[in-house]
Parts: sequence; C-alpha cells; structure tokens
Amino acid sequence: MAPTKPKKKSTKDKAKDRFRSKAAAAQSSNVNPRELLVQAVGMLEVGDAEGAAKVARTAYDHIGDNGRQAGAALSLLGQIHVELGEVDSARQFFLSAVKVDEDGSLPEDLGGGAEKFLWLAQLSEEGGQDSVGWFERGAAALRAQIQTLTDALESRPLTRDEQEAAINEKRRKLADTLCAVAEVYMTDLSWEDDAESRCEALITEAIMLAPEQPDTWQTVANVRISQSRTEEAKEALKRSLGLWTDLPPEDPGVPAFPSRVSLVRLLIEVGLEEQAIEVAGRLVDEDDLSVEAWYLGGYGKYMLGQKLKEVGQTGDADKWKSVWRSSRKWLIQCMRIFEAEEYEDERLGEHARELMGVIRDELGEAFGDDLDEDVWEDTDDEDDVDTDMQ
Repeated sequence: MAPTKPKKKSTKDKAKDRFRSKAAAAQSSNVNPRELLVQAVGMLEVGDAEGAAKVARTAYDHIGDNGRQAGAALSLLGQIHVELGEVDSARQFFLSAVKVDEDGSLPEDLGGGAEKFLWLAQLSEEGGQDSVGWFERGAAALRAQIQTLTDALESRPLTRDEQEAAINEKRRKLADTLCAVAEVYMTDLSWEDDAESRCEALITEAIMLAPEQPDTWQTVANVRISQSRTEEAKEALKRSLGLWTDLPPEDPGVPAFPSRVSLVRLLIEVGLEEQAIEVAGRLVDEDDLSVEAWYLGGYGKYMLGQKLKEVGQTGDADKWKSVWRSSRKWLIQCMRIFEAEEYEDERLGEHARELMGVIRDELGEAFGDDLDEDVWEDTDDEDDVDTDMQ
C-alpha cells in the first residue's frame, strides 16, 4: 500500500514549527534569556500557548526571582496562562510580577507598565473594590508614562511623530481603563452612594483623553442608559458608530468583536434596531459560528418587526411579517449552533425559543424558505423600512 500523502500545513502551523525550532536552538545554545522571551512572545502570537509556556518558563528559570528581567518573564507567563485558561496560575504570576515592579515604573521590556495591574483587575475573584483598586494602579502607571513621554517630547531619540503616537496610544489605554472602572461602578458597585458621580467623572476624563475612540462613546451611552437619559445615549451610540462603520473589517480602528457584541445589545436597548441589525450582520460575516451574533441579529429584527406591527407603515402594512420571518431565520441559525456547540448560556437559548414561539403564533410554523440555512440573503430585508419612526 502506498504511503498516504501528508496534509499541507496551515500558515499558523508552519509559524508554530518555525518558532519551536528557533526556541529549541536558543535553549540548546544557552542564549540570553531575553531571546527566549522574544521566542515565547512569537509562539503565543501564533497560537502556540503550550510551547510558549515551556520557553518562557525556561527563560524565567535562567533569570531567577531577582534577575533584571524577572518581571517581564512573570508577566508573560501570566498572559500565557490566561490563554491556556489557567486563571489561578495566571493570577499568581501577575501578583509575582507586581512584587518586582509595584508602581509600574520599570521599563516595559523589563515587565514594567500597567498591563499586570489591568490583568489582575480583570482576573479579580472579589471584583468590586478589588478590581477598581487594580485598575487605579494601572491608571496611575499610565498617567506616569504619559507624563514622562510628554516631558521628553523634544529630547528623546524618537521622531516627534513617533513620540506623539506613543503618547496617544497610552492615552487610549488610559481611557479604556477609566471606562472599565465606570463599568464596575455600574455593576458590582452600583449600590454605592457616589457611583453615579464617579461614573460621570470617569467618562468625562475618558472623552477628554480619547474622543476618537468608539469604545469611549459606547461607555458614555451605557452610563446614560443607566441614568434613563435615552436620547443622550442614542447620540453617544451614533457617535461611536460614526467612527468606524465605514472602515474595512481589518482596520485597527474597528472595535474588537466582543465590544461590538455589547454595542448591538445597547443599540437594541435604546430602540436603534436597524443599526443593531447592521452591526450584527458584520459580526456574522466575520464569525458565522457566533451564537450571540445570530441571537442579537434575530432579536433586533424581532424588535423592529414588533415596532412596525404596532405603528404600521404606509404602502406595506404587512412589512412586519417579512421582518419577523427574517428574524426567525436568524434565531433558527442561532439555535442550530447553540445546540451543536452545547452553548452554556441557557438564558439566551430560552429567550431565542420564546421569540420563535411568538413568531410562530403570529405567522404559523416555519417551512420552506423559513428553514433555509442560507440566511445571508436576508440581511438587507429591512433596508426600505422608514427610519423616521426611530
């Protein structure tokens, strides 16, 4: 029997092999641990977290607890173990990194800066004030970095453009951090007497730092919703959308996928269903196995159809029915993936089933085209809906 032709390796697999080979060569020739850390970062970036963990651990063993690069090795090991899903181990690595650099003042290539504090805020078991405390330490480190970069704007070897780019990057990260603190005050700490005033101060500073950042305006909208200031929330969401919706998917100015999932929820909550449907359509174009994206797209269409059903529309009184048929297709696709992947959010599944039940009661059982798996052709069904009622 002839030998089976080996399958071609993917680009990511080839990259993993390349980094593993370099790492093995580095370890065998006893190179500087800094090179091992660089190799580990490369392996993590191509998805080889297990290989990265081994190489980073080797680097740390060479450095020791008191070595100059100990903080960098510990922070990297923390990030690697987050990727591996080993949250407790990750937390311990970050806590050890904090002992090396308690205020984030070390250079970033030595494990300094804000990252370890921000990770600990997100990984906090207690949440609430504990998370806020870590976020505030990260914010303090970022403020110090911004001040240092600003003071040295004329004297550092970087060009002015590079220096200003570095400052703007830190300002955006600081704005993200302040928005994260505001989110904690809207959830875990919403019962505190000064929660609203703290949120107001945080989003005001975030806007001043990064008015060009979509996530900043999304947080502003979330705060306004919590204050029942719906019209202001709508304006903030529209401003957020205006910063990125004309950009191609790969543009770095497009918010991260999870952020856009949250955006769809907010858009539906304030009654901007058409915008919600448009964003959901982009999400499923990027990841057609996202249960949340299919669910939210279907939910947005359901809410739009409900609105049309209640107010009617000149020239097409039954428009709501076609919108609900489209909603049902999205929800059916959502539940197919939900069941195939044994998705854990049962509340989402229950709500999707509830919506499909209401649609069934109004339109009858799904059949024929309503069960068609190809739902992409459905995404523009609402283009001719009269948006003036929004």
